[in-house]
Amino acid sequence: MTMWVFGYGSLLWNPGFPVARSERATLHGYARSFCMRSIHHRGTEEDPGLVLALDEQPDARCTGLALAVEAGHEERTLAELRERELISSAYLERMLDVHLDCGQIVNAVTYVIDAHHVQYCGGLPLEEQARIIAHAVGGRGPNTEYLYNTASHLTEIGLHDPDLEWLSQRVRTISA
Repeated sequence: MTMWVFGYGSLLWNPGFPVARSERATLHGYARSFCMRSIHHRGTEEDPGLVLALDEQPDARCTGLALAVEAGHEERTLAELRERELISSAYLERMLDVHLDCGQIVNAVTYVIDAHHVQYCGGLPLEEQARIIAHAVGGRGPNTEYLYNTASHLTEIGLHDPDLEWLSQRVRTISA
């Protein structure tokens, strides 16, 4: 049985595991947004950055990639994903159905935000998000790099995310 992982942010451009197959896919009931304060990877406890998370919203949908883990790498991949994604317990690991563009539905490991966690910050105005992202730096580098890589990879796979496109433009202006 194939292990699938749903990527909507950094997993698009840095999965960190061997991918056997990659398909555009949609997850219903969640929106991609910068609703998680990053205190490790893209910011610090003193100066948090922002990273994307899936925020549960009844009528929302998020299109990203369903990534099939190469056979024989499932156990290691899951362990590494948990180390990476569950570093501060702000994400919850779920097995959710995602709809592949080809019509197939697969059950995928998916990381969603815990809206009750202290790092949750849903509803921040885009301008505030831009100011935070423009200046934050964490253990994996500048918050701007995370934004730019994610936005460019969404464009590469033909996905239009108006908020990320606006944020990329605005952060470039602030950082100039």
